[in-house]
Amino acid sequence: MIRILNNCFRLLFIARTLARHDALFFLDDFDRLPFYIKLGRKFFPIFAIGASRNPDLRDGQRLANALQELGPSFIKLGQALSVRSDLLGEERAQDLGNLRDNLPPFPFEKARETIEYELQKPLEELFTEFDSEPVAAASIAQVHFAKVRETIAAPTAEDPDATAEIETEVAVKILRPGIEKAFETDVQLFFWLAGLAERYQPGFRRLRLIKIVETMADSIELEMDLRLEAAAASEMAENFADDPEFSVPEIDWQRTAQRVMTQSRINGISISDKSALIAAGYDLDALASNVIRVFLHQVLRDGFFHADMHHGNLFVGEGGKLVAVDFGIMGRMDRDTRLFMAEMLYAFLTGNYRRAAEVHFEAGYVPAHKSLDSFAQACRSIGEPILGRPVNEISIARLLVQLFQITETFDMETQPQLLLLQKTMVTAEGVAQSLQTNINFWEVAQPIVAHWMRENMGPEAQVAQVVNDGFELLKKIPAIVNKADRILTELEDRDGAADQAADYRENDINPKARNLYLATGALLGALAAYLLMLAL
Repeated sequence: MIRILNNCFRLLFIARTLARHDALFFLDDFDRLPFYIKLGRKFFPIFAIGASRNPDLRDGQRLANALQELGPSFIKLGQALSVRSDLLGEERAQDLGNLRDNLPPFPFEKARETIEYELQKPLEELFTEFDSEPVAAASIAQVHFAKVRETIAAPTAEDPDATAEIETEVAVKILRPGIEKAFETDVQLFFWLAGLAERYQPGFRRLRLIKIVETMADSIELEMDLRLEAAAASEMAENFADDPEFSVPEIDWQRTAQRVMTQSRINGISISDKSALIAAGYDLDALASNVIRVFLHQVLRDGFFHADMHHGNLFVGEGGKLVAVDFGIMGRMDRDTRLFMAEMLYAFLTGNYRRAAEVHFEAGYVPAHKSLDSFAQACRSIGEPILGRPVNEISIARLLVQLFQITETFDMETQPQLLLLQKTMVTAEGVAQSLQTNINFWEVAQPIVAHWMRENMGPEAQVAQVVNDGFELLKKIPAIVNKADRILTELEDRDGAADQAADYRENDINPKARNLYLATGALLGALAAYLLMLAL
């Protein structure tokens, strides 16, 4: 009861804020609402003192402004909703996609307190210099520049064990004080609201609003431990260790803990500063293509991608190398999902709409009772207008947005693992197009996708997968034999002592156990023959 009352009071504050920004429009989309909400919807704007209605702003812009005022949890909610064009509409979703979490910084003394508590040393022992003013302040953390002194090996002919001290520039990320409790309170509210929405708007159930909140909650939980973000950066650095055109800051693990992360400082130009990039002589066409290439390698090759690739998190370093920062939001895709995405995109962009429909059915995303031909027709309605445009107007992001919009007609449930990918693809395409307006996502993506499909879906790849599956089964054989032994023991224990003696005199083993051993032997023989055939 106390939790419900707290939720209600918090909801009143939220409603008042939304009303002041004239952002309660989404309530009009509900078929039925409780009477008290309808009453509040009608009269609440009267009490919205200081209302800031601006007729020049779109619905999504007003909602984004309201969420920004409500604080970190609601900024994250807005970012999560920015991928749901099927729920909010394309224009509103795009407006929320521009939501940025630039917030006032917290005091330096709080930053010092967090660092010293987490790393168990005075600030002066950890850093030779530490800028008291943050360079960035976001919803969850803020970043300070600092310097550290390190001892490195510097052998000489006279002294092979000689060392030298160097000073290195670093960036230190620190969580906001009390942020965990603030998020926990609001996430519980989001679950409550999602449950109410699904209760009073049954059509929303297929959108899996509760699942959206769960996904957001999981993401926030990961972001609350900066050691996990550091590990994500380290993993991506390994994935691109041999790539001369992409890099990740190096993590200083000795100065990293749950609420503090230290990494090498990036000396580069923000990818949003187009004029500075031109002045530095960088090839914008090459940079735009590299953004798409890096994104596709993350998704298809590694199944592990940076899910927040907006302008503020991308820099251009020496030699035109793309450098990414902020690994708090990451996405993972298993091999089956990657195969689905690659084949679906390839089918769309080669005009094979029936195959585009088939892969949706094969993945189980469209219910089996729906018409394949009708879904292929719907796919054609999306693809033809896009593919019929000039090459510089074809948008992969728009294709995905429209594809998700037909989900209601075919009772498709929302696939949370694809929503984060959709959002990232839209963002990556937007970054590339901001550098070069004529860049075409598909022209850059097609050879990469085609190459990956040949390696992972061609005849050789299928044979390799079958062989791999065979060896995986072979590894399980000892466990199968052990299980057979356990079953044999159980069978022997069930027989009476007298029956056992008679059976053992007549046969070395009882008939049931004999059949079990014969079956196991047949399985082993068949598997050996199968692997031999593949090897030949």
